[in-house]
Amino acid sequence: MPKRLTDYAASLNLPLSERQAETLVAYAKLVWAKKDFLNLTSAADLDEVLSRHICDGLAAAAKLNALAHAAQLEKPLIADAGAGAGYIGLTVAAALPQAQVTLIESIEKRCSFMNWAILNVGLKNAKVKNARLGQGTAFAFDFLTERAMGQLPDILQACLGAVKPGGVFIAFQGEHPQAQVCEPERYGAVLAGVERYTLPAGDNKKRHFALFRKNG
Repeated sequence: MPKRLTDYAASLNLPLSERQAETLVAYAKLVWAKKDFLNLTSAADLDEVLSRHICDGLAAAAKLNALAHAAQLEKPLIADAGAGAGYIGLTVAAALPQAQVTLIESIEKRCSFMNWAILNVGLKNAKVKNARLGQGTAFAFDFLTERAMGQLPDILQACLGAVKPGGVFIAFQGEHPQAQVCEPERYGAVLAGVERYTLPAGDNKKRHFALFRKNG
């Protein structure tokens, strides 16, 4: 299992040690153990948790790593909004130990699960914030990711509001990205690009990142 993750990370030019991969497998096993009680995933088995959810997080980590290097940020502040069970945020934290990662989630029981998972796998650079973007919250991150909060036009303002000037908001998108129907200029940002990415062999879905850069 760890080799599958290190091989996929290598295909993304993302450094991932065997120990980091083992941490991610341990986290996936925690998800699988609590999946029914907390309704954490619809995955059919542990392999699907790894190949779909964890690899989604690795794809984001690779993009974030490249953006941080381009911006010469040694310790980037990263957040994942609507973190759910932590698939994206905890994977990014494990893959990018130099980053400080905040997992923002409005449902308390999911926050409790993520805190428990963080303690169990020993991540030192991840923390959980029980909050909802745009509702009395004030954040300023270098980068923010979002995978399942809602329709992109509906959440763009709140997500960009949590990003520093010059920072980037990355939205996970499916086969038909909604980036072109958004109006980021209304919120002081520009569409920096829509990039396709792929998961490991066997996944045939078209997946994209929509990148929005906040004006500096």
